[in-house]
Amino acid sequence: MFERLFGDTGSTDPRERLARIQQDRSILDSVTDELASLQRSLPQNDRAKLNEYLDAVRDIERRIQKAEEQRDEELPLVAHPAGIPNNYDDHAKLMCDLMVLAYQCDLTRVATFMMGREFSGMTYPFIGVPDAHHPISHHQHEPEKVAKVAKINTYHVTLFAYLLDKLRSTPDGDGSLLDHMTLVYGAGMSDSNAHANTDLPIILAGGGAGTLKGGRAIRYAQEQKTPLANLHMSLLDKFGVRVDHFGDSTGKLDDRQLFGI
Repeated sequence: MFERLFGDTGSTDPRERLARIQQDRSILDSVTDELASLQRSLPQNDRAKLNEYLDAVRDIERRIQKAEEQRDEELPLVAHPAGIPNNYDDHAKLMCDLMVLAYQCDLTRVATFMMGREFSGMTYPFIGVPDAHHPISHHQHEPEKVAKVAKINTYHVTLFAYLLDKLRSTPDGDGSLLDHMTLVYGAGMSDSNAHANTDLPIILAGGGAGTLKGGRAIRYAQEQKTPLANLHMSLLDKFGVRVDHFGDSTGKLDDRQLFGI
């Protein structure tokens, strides 16, 4: 993730990054010139294949252009992580730190972070749960197993709180990064034992640049079976992305109730 954001220079040091950007630009210019020459000599079918490759080249070019546009003072001096930490807690928090840094430098406007994939065999002995996550999520309502799943869920929420605290303490414009962001936290199941995907506990956090009002709990009637995708529809609309449907959505949520503004 660090290399995708800042390149493989080993640091965000402006001089090192500038040298690497110039090298990448030189290589890209050379490749582009050769591709233009090659394209003129190819038959139509092969040109189509080459165009697919050119799309990837253009993506690299956009990244280089974005890097060139960044002001040096926007990049805090950060060293390349030594590697993936062996400790899950350190690894998860490092990923949170990199996401905050990416937003702080305006390298991206969207990020996703999956803390635990489906069928995960991840264990959490450091919080007193040596059992694999997925098997124990099918707890059969046994109190001891339910308590262990609750420990895992609680731990994951503390990681989300860590991310929120980092965003809240990072200045951005007339407030903090958290003031100018919208974050969705949750899962696709409310009861993993039954694979139930209704009554989902979802957190909508951040100030949304003045479009979100926090400190509220909203419960949607279960009998209406409101899909989570309706929330996604409402957020897309708030961001200026107009779509007719999203996933299994049945429409947008009530803006006054959801956003409270």
